Amino acid sequence: MPDPAVQDLGKGFHVFVQLDGSWGLNNVGIFAGRDGVILVDTTFTEGRARALRAAVTELSPHPIRTVLNTHHHGDHTYGNYLFPEATIIGHELCRSATIATGFETKKWFLGVDWGDIRIVPPAVTFRDEITIWCDDVPATVKFVGPSHTTNDVYMWVAGHSLLFAGDLVFNGGTPFVVMGSISGLLRALDEIDALGAQTVVPGHGSVGGPELIGQQRDYLLWLQDVAKQGFDAGTEPLDLARSLDLGTFARLTDSERLVGNLHRAYSELRGEPLGGALDYDRIVDEMVAFNDGQPLHCVA
Repeated sequence: MPDPAVQDLGKGFHVFVQLDGSWGLNNVGIFAGRDGVILVDTTFTEGRARALRAAVTELSPHPIRTVLNTHHHGDHTYGNYLFPEATIIGHELCRSATIATGFETKKWFLGVDWGDIRIVPPAVTFRDEITIWCDDVPATVKFVGPSHTTNDVYMWVAGHSLLFAGDLVFNGGTPFVVMGSISGLLRALDEIDALGAQTVVPGHGSVGGPELIGQQRDYLLWLQDVAKQGFDAGTEPLDLARSLDLGTFARLTDSERLVGNLHRAYSELRGEPLGGALDYDRIVDEMVAFNDGQPLHCVA
């Protein structure tokens, strides 16, 4: 696996890219301003958070003043505690979910060198949208409702046609909606697509353009279609996942996420609340079964 690398997007914006973007390997947005640094998310482990801090130090002599969490998942929040000088911002549901879930991810990923993780939730929260100023350039941070999770936000820098999409968008990895909503994520994709971004920073995988949004949409529409067929036939999600021809989606990493995605699709077909809690331990067990008993593969 390649080492993390910093990609320059211009005008003070950068991305700390962790390829191949599979489980736990997320992207972190960086704005190196005149007087301080803004981060969009942190990382999964202490070691990777320290590598992020070292990379920021190479970019700027100024302190890290702000961290925006795009949602509560550990690969975007577990590194928060290593930036005590920063104000951590997130949606109000991100704060509550970060506190409620704590370090539960640890039981699902074996063999990860976590370090001394301490859970630090956002200290400043909002309900709908806020503006973060990147020097003299406004960045709109907007909540989209249940999508990848219940608490996702994106950051849109209109002046530079730059979108930090968080996990609303994956590049090269299987989208994951077990803790959110398929229909909600499709609505969110329509919203961010309408922005007209030239540069899209996905939550995982290489930086791209608006084509990444379309690729995400294609997977979700296919997912809804096969889920409806399986649901109507009374087929269990794991059995359906095992029977499906993934076609062009077979190239995506972490294909076991399909099992969780089908559980969410079935929940929506039953008319249950979008983003409502499911039996995640059972679902992860089924994802492992889909992988012939191999644990979820994480090299973070």
